[in-house]
Amino acid sequence: MSVSKAFAALAAGLALLAAAGAVQAAADRATVETGELQGVVADGVASFKGIPFAAPPVGPLRWRAPKAAAHWSGVRDASRFGPSCMQMSNGGAFGAAASQSEDCLTLNVFTPEHHEGAKLPVMVWIYGGAFTQGGSARYDGTHFAQDGVVLVTINYRLGRLGFFAHPALTRTNPEKTLANYGFADQIAALTWVKRNIAAFGGDPDKVTIFGESAGGISVNYLMISPPARGLFSQAASESGFGRSQPRPFERAQSIGADFIKAQGITGDDAAAAAAMRALPASVLAQPTTGLTDPVTPGPILDYVTVLEGTGVGFADGHQARVPYLVGGNSFEASLFRSALEHPDAVLNRLGPNKDIAVQLYGGGDPTKAAAQLTTLATVIEPDRFLARQEAKVGAPAYVYYFSYVPQSQRATSLGVFHGGEIAYVFDTLPKVPFDRGSFHIPAATAADEQVAKATHAYWVAFAKTGRPGAAGGVEWPASGANDTVLEIGSDGIVARPDFDKIKLDPLTARADAAP
Repeated sequence: MSVSKAFAALAAGLALLAAAGAVQAAADRATVETGELQGVVADGVASFKGIPFAAPPVGPLRWRAPKAAAHWSGVRDASRFGPSCMQMSNGGAFGAAASQSEDCLTLNVFTPEHHEGAKLPVMVWIYGGAFTQGGSARYDGTHFAQDGVVLVTINYRLGRLGFFAHPALTRTNPEKTLANYGFADQIAALTWVKRNIAAFGGDPDKVTIFGESAGGISVNYLMISPPARGLFSQAASESGFGRSQPRPFERAQSIGADFIKAQGITGDDAAAAAAMRALPASVLAQPTTGLTDPVTPGPILDYVTVLEGTGVGFADGHQARVPYLVGGNSFEASLFRSALEHPDAVLNRLGPNKDIAVQLYGGGDPTKAAAQLTTLATVIEPDRFLARQEAKVGAPAYVYYFSYVPQSQRATSLGVFHGGEIAYVFDTLPKVPFDRGSFHIPAATAADEQVAKATHAYWVAFAKTGRPGAAGGVEWPASGANDTVLEIGSDGIVARPDFDKIKLDPLTARADAAP
């Protein structure tokens, strides 16, 4: 080879190396409105973590609507999750990162490694945890990104920092009655997605919001919240307690006033508000006794982000007209241990119908009857109700019932516990066994993995087309006039018209008759 040809070959090789480096730099770098990010590429997925979508809600910004995030200079490291928002418990089980902070308004993006010029569907995950716990760090979007979906997970304020009202705040805040700061954070994160997701190959006009438990409740409230309108094109609520009612604003103010008084804070409005904002975040994160405690923080009727209950809003046609996926699990009562430990407390509410209910819902077993009644009344019947309301406004609704129990648990389990579908939706079943609270989770079997692949494919298809049935396999029709439900169960995946009608109809009649 001549010297000139050798130099030409060397130059060509260097050009190829430079091009390869440019592709890699494009994959693990992104520029958003506040600056440049350095992410990580692995397994064909580029991930960017701990991205601020709003200013830290600390000091004078505590109990204020989220403000714009600050610009940074240089390249920001986006290789690690940011801290979780302050937890009203020891955290962990609901996805909180080991570190907690009031400065927590960050999100994470998982996207295919090669997404240049793409307009991929986007899914935004809203975690659960009773509005008092949880965080985005637990959720791995790798498999969504590998399947052509840009997955975003977000943090939002929790507990008294996220859902709180006090007369001094009402009279001094520019936002006046805003009390659902956590919902305001979710809306701010969706606004950030709308403006920035194209930098990661996402389509800002093809955004699906989805979440479980408090996240599913959040989805339902966002469906009827005017400030959220236009920020998403599809929605999926998992175990979202569809007839949820917010706490009246006056009651929320009273609860807030009692708590602040107990901290020794008095004075005029300005002084009290300043003293409240100076309290250590750990004081505000003091836990209550649990879900049933009447002062546990949660959604408030603040007339800014929440104008009505979810059931009322859907029934009145105030929801977004978008494709809607909704469902729950076969043992949602796992969240309410008292119903299992004291079944008569549930059954006695039925009065003279108690014995009939024990047979209908439990086959003669009071504990099973209380468990199924609790499951159906809190989640499954409201799912059917919301799907019916969505159909009335001309939008497609797809309902699921997740009852797949791993074979190793079938002899002892009453069904799929609350939150048990998440690992199937994300296709992240455990490779080794672990414990979640009082539940032992075995390592996934080949059969479990098959169900996870099918479940995940339905959610991906919903994100891409608005029709989960586009995934192939067993068709998933819209709910329609015959209340069809897709059961993902231990005996297979089956579309069931008039799902559990004989059990659900009495619960609908009872709910509709309630004041």
